[in-house]
Amino acid sequence: MTTPRFDELIHAPTRLSLVAFLAATTWADFTVLRDSVGLSDSALSKQLTTLADAGYVEIRKAFVGKRPRTSARLTADGRTAFDRHVSALQEIVARAGGSVIPTESQA
Repeated sequence: MTTPRFDELIHAPTRLSLVAFLAATTWADFTVLRDSVGLSDSALSKQLTTLADAGYVEIRKAFVGKRPRTSARLTADGRTAFDRHVSALQEIVARAGGSVIPTESQA
């Protein structure tokens, strides 16, 4: 059972989008992340560095031929923080009498 805990670092919309994307995959290529979240290269780099500094993301740099390739993945700590944050958000919604899971009439 995940103990709910709101995480201010993850809650920022851009970082929440990045962490949610990374939670659904193993490694994600920089360009795929950039395009899926709609950030510039520099903005994505800054957000990934922030998440890496917190220990939530691991960044891997390699070369394919002569071209640099950057990839990122969620660490175990990042996964735990994300799961706790989502649980905290679900609790907030539930206290308001709502649901984060759409019913058939909402779908």
